[in-house]
Amino acid sequence: MKITEVTKEGLHIIQDLAYRIWPSTYGAILSKVQLDYMLNMFYDIHFLEIQMLQKNQTFLLIEENQEYLGFCAYELNHENSENTKLHKLYVLPKTQGKGVGKLLLQEVEKIALQNNNNTVLLNVNRFNKAQEFYKYLGYQTIETVNIEIGNGYLMEDYVMKKVLK
Repeated sequence: MKITEVTKEGLHIIQDLAYRIWPSTYGAILSKVQLDYMLNMFYDIHFLEIQMLQKNQTFLLIEENQEYLGFCAYELNHENSENTKLHKLYVLPKTQGKGVGKLLLQEVEKIALQNNNNTVLLNVNRFNKAQEFYKYLGYQTIETVNIEIGNGYLMEDYVMKKVLK
């Protein structure tokens, strides 16, 4: 498997993957209306460009046999700290449980350490089974948050943290 950094020109791949992954990830958690609202808001190309160019998020793609399997986005020195923030990590449903997400997460952790960031933080939906994946890989829940995203919708998340060695 190959992990590459995404350029602005590759953001349409991130958008395409999100539209393919989110319905299975969140279909049982969110209403279709909220799911569509969030996809349109978070994965609009202009918004992805803002995340990349103004909010210092780096996007990574993972591929095998010329097929994109998933992506992540992270931010070094989040809020002027020595923390890396994992903003997104999604893999195609057919690859879940096959180590694809773990490879992406390990890459982010490696990059964090190379940049003197000793902690990775992330948010995960409180009803998303991915929280067990993060726990298995050494992340601990440190906070419960509700984040208003407009239209009367909330992101109901756990904040998780891993101190890197």
